[in-house]
Amino acid sequence: MSRLAAQALGVRRSGRAILDAVSFDLEDGAFVALVGANGAGKSTLLSVLAGLMKPDAGEVRIDGAPLAGIGRRELAQRRAYLPQNPRAEWPIAVERVIALGLTPYLPAFGDLPGGLEPRLTQAIEACDLTAHRLQPATTLSGGELARAMLARALIGDPQILIADEPTAGLDPRHALDTMGRLQSLARRGKLVIAAAHDLTLAARHATHVMALKEGRLVAFGATAEILSPELLRQVFDVEAHIVGVGGEILVDYLRPAGRP
Repeated sequence: MSRLAAQALGVRRSGRAILDAVSFDLEDGAFVALVGANGAGKSTLLSVLAGLMKPDAGEVRIDGAPLAGIGRRELAQRRAYLPQNPRAEWPIAVERVIALGLTPYLPAFGDLPGGLEPRLTQAIEACDLTAHRLQPATTLSGGELARAMLARALIGDPQILIADEPTAGLDPRHALDTMGRLQSLARRGKLVIAAAHDLTLAARHATHVMALKEGRLVAFGATAEILSPELLRQVFDVEAHIVGVGGEILVDYLRPAGRP
């Protein structure tokens, strides 16, 4: 069982609080959708949780151990991070980009061990990239590259997956597939934390919602219990309707709050 805890996290830049006393406790089996307006602090929080940014206050713990004390190789084996707006800098084949997700498990020298080849093929097929397997990554579309990066994050079978807007740039089919895949990971006992702007997709797939506003945690709980028009008004300053249940739920934005 994996447990990820944030204790009074604070990040300040130029005198401004990007994160302000953010605390929560997450366990595996949860798919947490992190929501909030632009500039709310979502990407900063995910970077801190992934160990890519050191907070100015507070700490992150994994299974009770301070994140700062976990070695890089061990951390890479236990958690994967999927960045927002990924880029391919080198024209290497897509399969090589995806195989980089196995780096924490590989020897220092040599090719990919034969025993890991089936895992690579499975990750390629799962993210609908078979036709692009040998294509240079620099020639992929934005959505194709996003799927390749998702495959790279998943191939190492991490216990914790942290993703910053994993459906950004994806067409409807692949956005649905990605959210369904993240939901499936949680059902298999993984902990998934993903920033999301599409609240309908988040409502249909995430077990929990965490809402940030101006760097502060304003709501956290089971999706069905806390996702409401009142929360959307507080966090996004919009009037909205939420209709349906489960996989048929729909979040419909009506107008900015306060307008007739």
